[in-house]
Amino acid sequence: MTFVKAFIGLVLLVIILFFFLGLRSQKSTAKGLTDGSLACTSNAPNCVSSVDDEQPEKSVPPLSGNMAQAKAAIAATGGTIMSESDSYISATYMSKIFKFVDDVEIVDAGEGRLNIRSSSRVGYSDRGVNKKRVTSIRDALK
Repeated sequence: MTFVKAFIGLVLLVIILFFFLGLRSQKSTAKGLTDGSLACTSNAPNCVSSVDDEQPEKSVPPLSGNMAQAKAAIAATGGTIMSESDSYISATYMSKIFKFVDDVEIVDAGEGRLNIRSSSRVGYSDRGVNKKRVTSIRDALK
């Protein structure tokens, strides 16, 4: 009986921790551009980018299309555009259960090429969610 109570207490503690991490992610913002380019990925495996050549496991190919198509693809995949200009889009995606917020940023690299960065705001690993999201956006552009 004591083991069951301890296990239930531990599960509740983890749920509360995830709830607060979800709240924390909602209060952050996207990294934005650095000198007109997408910010580099962090060392944590919770981000993918088409401009990060140093970490192949985090590298994704650039998207093909234009900014209007990218906006439509973000909307079609459940994203919310937070800010945009002629050459930059910042969007967020929120998880269903704990309301974790992830950022997607797209910058027009010219000649029909769009650089993309998808990153979790909190946590260390994303279990491949950001790479899957970029694949979904890529598929929506076709």
